Amino acid sequence: MSEAPAPNTPHRPEGLSAYIAVTAAYWAFMLTDGALRMLVLLHFHTLGFSPVQLAYLFILYEVAGMVTNLSAGWIAARFGLVSTLYAGLGLQVVALLALGQLDPNWAIGASVAYVMVVQGLSGVAKDLAKMSSKSAVKLLAPEGNGGLFRWVAVLTGSKNAVKGVGFLLGAALLAGLGFDWAVIAMATVLALILAAIVVAMPPGLPRGRKGAKFSEVFSKSANVNWLSAARVFLFGARDVWFVVGIPIYFYAVFSDGSPEGDRAAFFLIGTFMALWIILYGAVQAAAPRILKAQTRPEGELIHAARHWAVALLIVPAILSIATLISEAPSLWLTLTLVAGLLIFGAIFAVNSSLHSYLILAFTRSERVTMDVGFYYMANAGGRLLGTLLSGLSYQLGGLAAMMLTATVMVGLSALMAGRLSPEPSLTSA
Repeated sequence: MSEAPAPNTPHRPEGLSAYIAVTAAYWAFMLTDGALRMLVLLHFHTLGFSPVQLAYLFILYEVAGMVTNLSAGWIAARFGLVSTLYAGLGLQVVALLALGQLDPNWAIGASVAYVMVVQGLSGVAKDLAKMSSKSAVKLLAPEGNGGLFRWVAVLTGSKNAVKGVGFLLGAALLAGLGFDWAVIAMATVLALILAAIVVAMPPGLPRGRKGAKFSEVFSKSANVNWLSAARVFLFGARDVWFVVGIPIYFYAVFSDGSPEGDRAAFFLIGTFMALWIILYGAVQAAAPRILKAQTRPEGELIHAARHWAVALLIVPAILSIATLISEAPSLWLTLTLVAGLLIFGAIFAVNSSLHSYLILAFTRSERVTMDVGFYYMANAGGRLLGTLLSGLSYQLGGLAAMMLTATVMVGLSALMAGRLSPEPSLTSA
């Protein structure tokens, strides 16, 4: 039994220790996830892989994420959130070690197939860790006064900032250690972190219920389903430029083809991707303050989700016009893309943070892992769609086709968000 707080001592919310441990585990995972993405993308681009081949490397990662999220909600409900969190971290260690076994003498087809399978394993690991962490917030966050939104925003915002550091770390490790030693070093550090978390994990997370049925993963809530559909197109709109097109464009602009030029390009690309993700995470963490979540009825945040989706639509539309006007890479186009994509990231972050809050607000505690798993299955589906279209649109139509595709996808996300409706539990909050 916990003791009462001493007089004049700020009350420590119940479950905070478990929340801190879960957040730390998620940070460790996302650092390696961001670094691994940059390692794979830049390493195989320098080996001569085309934009479509590069996109193939990440396809199984996203497919595995869809399957994992659909089943992970049931697994967590059945065996507990701690089990799925540890499994995610452990599988990432295995995936990193497996990538270190890649033989440069293999044929391109064999290399693509091998990396796709290993990336698929990493995708399983990522979504086990994500579903566990996000579900834990619903169960641990304090009720009232925007507590749930604040804790969600801190978790999602901080993990994206950490992932941004991972992008920079991946580019730096590739330039400094090379591909093989980079993945081995990350696997070693993550394994040590996993061991420490297993030893130090405090109580507070549910251990599962034996009666959980797999059929429960499919939500009957219209709001959960519409929000999941909006999530598909929101993240598809980001990854259609983020995964392949923009890094390849920047490589063409910054590298002269020499080893020194490649290293400089790696650093600049990694820096931009890191800054974008860090900005995204910082705005996510600040979203409750930006939206004044503590002083407005929570039901109004549904209307805010619609308005911010429309605001996001403006940015890729303007960038589409800029890319259509420019016939070739140029300084003004590069600067326009950098500025425009940073603005896109800030508005995208508010949209993403609203979605992450609303999915937890719409679900009930007894089926939180099911609804969160279903929702993040849609998230992975959006990333898969964006990944496929990223390589394809860039190869067929360059930057213009890529940004036009992103514009259409943001518009579809706004339409889906427009179908959300206030629920009694929100309007009365």
